[in-house]
Amino acid sequence: MKYAKIALSTPINKLFTYQVPDDFQEKIAVGQRVLVPFGKKKLTGYVIELAGETDVPKLKEIEKIIDEQPVIIPSILKLSKWMSEYYLCPLGEVLASAYPSALKKPKRKQNSLPKKSDKQGGFVLTEEQSNALDSIKKDIDAEKAGIFLLFGVTGSGKTEVYVRAVQHVLEKNKQAVILVPEIGITPQIVERFKSRFNNEVAVLHSRLKPNERYLEFERILKGEVNIVIGVRSAVFAPLKNLGLIIVDEEHDSSYKQTETPKYNARDVAIMRAKLENAVCLLGSATPSLESYHKAQKGDYKILSLTERIEKRALPKVEIIDLREEFVKKGRPEIFSDVLKEAIATRLEKKEQVILFINRRGFSNFVLCRECGEVLTCRNCDVSLTFYKNKNVGKCHYCGDQKKIPELCPKCGGGSLQNFGFGTEQVETELKNYFPDAKIKRMDLESTRGRESFEDIYKAFLNQEIDILVGTQMVTKGFDFENVTLVGVISADTNLNLPDFRASERTFQLLTQVAGRAGRGEIPGEVIIQTYLPEHYAIQASREHDYKNFYAEELSFREGLNYPPFSFLTNIFIKGPNEERVKEASQKLVLSLCREKKDAKARLVILGPAEASISKIKRQYRWQIILKTNVRSFARKALVSAIERTELPKGVTIHFDIDPQGIM
Repeated sequence: MKYAKIALSTPINKLFTYQVPDDFQEKIAVGQRVLVPFGKKKLTGYVIELAGETDVPKLKEIEKIIDEQPVIIPSILKLSKWMSEYYLCPLGEVLASAYPSALKKPKRKQNSLPKKSDKQGGFVLTEEQSNALDSIKKDIDAEKAGIFLLFGVTGSGKTEVYVRAVQHVLEKNKQAVILVPEIGITPQIVERFKSRFNNEVAVLHSRLKPNERYLEFERILKGEVNIVIGVRSAVFAPLKNLGLIIVDEEHDSSYKQTETPKYNARDVAIMRAKLENAVCLLGSATPSLESYHKAQKGDYKILSLTERIEKRALPKVEIIDLREEFVKKGRPEIFSDVLKEAIATRLEKKEQVILFINRRGFSNFVLCRECGEVLTCRNCDVSLTFYKNKNVGKCHYCGDQKKIPELCPKCGGGSLQNFGFGTEQVETELKNYFPDAKIKRMDLESTRGRESFEDIYKAFLNQEIDILVGTQMVTKGFDFENVTLVGVISADTNLNLPDFRASERTFQLLTQVAGRAGRGEIPGEVIIQTYLPEHYAIQASREHDYKNFYAEELSFREGLNYPPFSFLTNIFIKGPNEERVKEASQKLVLSLCREKKDAKARLVILGPAEASISKIKRQYRWQIILKTNVRSFARKALVSAIERTELPKGVTIHFDIDPQGIM
């Protein structure tokens, strides 16, 4: 085999042919990483094909074979090729996600052999759990590519069904992947599985050190473990005898990668299961509208867990109308009297409290009361979030930050004022009201250290923290028996976003965070503060009523022809020159309109228009949205239109297939 076709992690969607030196003839294999010259650079590539002849003249040689054995197994290569076509992404960029080139082999390593697992763990399944498990086992035994939606209320024991299904897979000498949406949930679920399966579990996520991640990957590749737990990239775990993929909290938007390749790990997991005749189990108390719609149509098999373990009651939910609070007090306040009294009562009883606010920082923006100037990021078209403890304004898009000046930079006035509030201000106010309480904040800023999340988690588990204030991190997966009160500081944050998923996200967040209360013997209470108490998403969350919410939201989506009744492609045109970006956007729409004329399928073109955030990282952004009832046609139309559109210098086009939002 004298020639190799190599996939490189570049924006160019093609394979590159290189000559295989004589010294490498006996060593090279499909799936290995190699080092190759590319222009003036040397890049890591992935061997996709080997051939004895080629029509390509004047080839460069492969310089180095990085791996002794292939690191991309055949099933992952097949999956990656599907992703490249589906998400319109270069194969090399997909493979770079499957096996990040940053992984380095450590000088020393220790491998531990799997220990015997504890099959049952002492739990007795409910009738609903047993019925769900029997259905899953049936498809596992048949080696059938089944897709299940495990729709269970919070606290109904979905994790125990996961554990038993994994146990059954191991008994069949097969392997399992468990996906969780965020690193934050990982310690709790890892602890649960390791207590049952010991060293048969490997963990993959970005907070592992490079050498730790390499060791875990190598253990998986060598077949030393049969269970892999991790965030979205764990969907590529190189297990060679896969029997089951579990996607916990399948509705979560964290499964959607925001950088290229912009894949949704849930959808990739479903495709991997289909390609390998494995079972895919999606679990959620608040399924995505698309998944539940497919279950209703019969595309997925639905399994229901309608009651909490030991028939514990779902928490009572009280809604506080902040409009009435404002009229009563004449000013906005973070905490209503009802919420403050409820917190005080729980502290007296030595019970724990979770408070949820979906904003970081001390305040949302800083404004000059004299001239109206808002302090904004120099790189992005967004206001800076104020962090009081460091006296800085920080951009949550590019990470840039600067000290807050004493005087307004525009008019020189001394009337700069903070508006809105986030987790930092909530924490500060709590300490004023409850000075003796042990209070901790859990958000992206407070958990940046590698051990920070686990430290907070363990301290809360050991009841060393009375009140935990957090963002979305505290809404998912937490199972603490002593948490009896959950407070939602403001339920309207997502509802006010210009996005068709705003209501769905609000309902999911409220229902999920409410589900953290009352998981032990003491009944739980939830207090939701809102300026929109009559909104159907908030009303449905009060009653824990997914089905009524689903019916209302589905009607809204159908009327506007949004998913699940259509397929969306979000196109961003970016560049440092605003006029060139606008020109390129208009050209691309004209090309798309030509494709539309030839279409038998319906294609709606929305735009071009400035994106809602018109500049990020000094790149101006315009946006086009494609809406169609035939997914494949939209991709074909987009590829043809881009090929015909000549882009001005410095302008690039980025697209997102099946976007989670359209902002």
